[in-house]
Amino acid sequence: MQWREMREEDLTGVLDLADRVHPELPERFEVIAEKRRLYPQGCLVLEDAPGGALAGYAISHPIRENSPPALDSFLGAIPEEAGQYYIHDVVLDPELRGGGYARQAIERLLAQAEGFPSTGLVSVYGTAGFWSRFGFAPAPGVAGQKLAAYGEDAVWMRRDLTL
Repeated sequence: MQWREMREEDLTGVLDLADRVHPELPERFEVIAEKRRLYPQGCLVLEDAPGGALAGYAISHPIRENSPPALDSFLGAIPEEAGQYYIHDVVLDPELRGGGYARQAIERLLAQAEGFPSTGLVSVYGTAGFWSRFGFAPAPGVAGQKLAAYGEDAVWMRRDLTL
């Protein structure tokens, strides 16, 4: 299995996996499609075999600092004044967790984030400990109402570029 750039024909599989793994955090097909269209280099899929079923996906893109998009919202455009990289989602088929596939995706996304002073994400489902292994730490700066849509345990986390 390996990660590759997401293609338009992957979107149905991405949405199916999202609905299975994140049933409480639904996003519309059109919202995911827009993110891929606007920033394809930040969207990956884990394919179990060439042309096979999708076993994971990752979505990321630049944002204004400490301004993650609301859940299930259109971006419209990547902001010209984007000063932070944002990891929107890293999802694996639950049966594959612990196999190092999430690490592979995150390392690719962090390489994509080079050149930005920081990377941010919204940790959900109590995963802050997982993200801390990659240098992310809880951080202030994101309004509570924006995080509320991600669930009561949502935490804004940030990883600053180390020089």
